[in-house]
Amino acid sequence: MPILLFDIDGTLVRTGGAGKAAMEAGLRAAFGVPELRDVVPYSGRTDRAIGRDLLVVHGIEPSLANQIRLQEAYLSHLPGSLATLGGMVCPGIAELLRHLHPRQDVLLGLLTGNVRTGAKHKLGHFGLWDYFACGGFGDEHYDRDDVARMAIAEVNAHLGRNVATSDVWVIGDTPLDVKCARAIGAKVVAVATGWHPVDELANHNPDFLLADLSNPNELLRLWG
Repeated sequence: MPILLFDIDGTLVRTGGAGKAAMEAGLRAAFGVPELRDVVPYSGRTDRAIGRDLLVVHGIEPSLANQIRLQEAYLSHLPGSLATLGGMVCPGIAELLRHLHPRQDVLLGLLTGNVRTGAKHKLGHFGLWDYFACGGFGDEHYDRDDVARMAIAEVNAHLGRNVATSDVWVIGDTPLDVKCARAIGAKVVAVATGWHPVDELANHNPDFLLADLSNPNELLRLWG
């Protein structure tokens, strides 16, 4: 059984920057930050790591309490940001999920740096949340490699057995997606639908590299 673990931002959907806007709005609302410093990287990272780093660069103690406070403020702003900024489902994704979802010999899951509630907001906004059975999220981890390990544990729990990592595919748009897949011994499909172009992703040696998923026939053959 192929286990297909999808990243969200830049892979399944592009939110028009709604996540970043909501995080920054949350920082202002929760801590009264008058001027934002745009120096914290977001691409491929967990919400928990992003939130911690935002607190640090703005001179706020990155205590667990403050991280939770920022996360709650972020989540309160996210639905409005999604509604305002719109975004889009990435090319080929809707068709691919509709094709794969009814199959009993494939498991669709998530492997994302988003916290679970944020992932539900984003995918729910685009009508994609219900396609996925389980996954790994960024609620508890700073490192995407740990999220990948969590995703495998969730897959095992969902299926009631331990899966072979050779059956696991991570589909993502960043070098960190490739890295976290390798941390669990999984194969990788890299897609250049996010912020990283094809030539940059090629440097990280994914198993497959595609401009987008609008023509996934070769992958579908591999996945049975």
